[in-house]
Amino acid sequence: MKKPDYQKELDNLIEELSGVQQSKKLFLHSCCAPCSSHCLTYLSPHFDITVFYYNPNITELAEYNKRLAEQERLLKELPLPGRVDLLPGDYEPECFFEIAKGLETLPEGAMRCHRCYELRLRKTAQKALENKADFFGTTLSVSPYKNATALYEIGKKIEAEMGIAFLPADFKKRGGYLHSIELSREYDLYRQPYCGCIYSLEQAKNKCKIN
Repeated sequence: MKKPDYQKELDNLIEELSGVQQSKKLFLHSCCAPCSSHCLTYLSPHFDITVFYYNPNITELAEYNKRLAEQERLLKELPLPGRVDLLPGDYEPECFFEIAKGLETLPEGAMRCHRCYELRLRKTAQKALENKADFFGTTLSVSPYKNATALYEIGKKIEAEMGIAFLPADFKKRGGYLHSIELSREYDLYRQPYCGCIYSLEQAKNKCKIN
């Protein structure tokens, strides 16, 4: 069975919206500045975007604030054609630890990560509804370590439950991930060596001997 092309689905959606006079509003969850860089250059011509930085999986407050500061800096320095605002979410690591119970030893990419996707996407959808946005989505699929199919299925489930459209995407496609690396170099962005939670940090230390 052929794997669905979520990026093509996004292209088709953008084409459908091209005839609409007023730009649609998108609430875009962002995990970090490097991942958002390519996604914003791709989406900004077509949407009014609110970047929603909500990442309770980041265990250390200093790391959380460092990534948030880089997100703020990127939005000030990156030239984008459309309107892009930033909304920092609350720092709620306790929410992540609650959904991670019993899954602490699983490898990155397994069920703990899928629950983390859902935690962040649900909050994004909630904020999107509160702010009368037309779509909610996430930058997570730009990473080769994130499961675009799981993100899509979770997003569509939330769409059905909450009544707000999920933006389909697999941003790593068509050189998206490589473009994010290029932009990170161009803007000298901090590229963290692990996803954010204490479990992924320990796995990264074991794999790469990070001190």
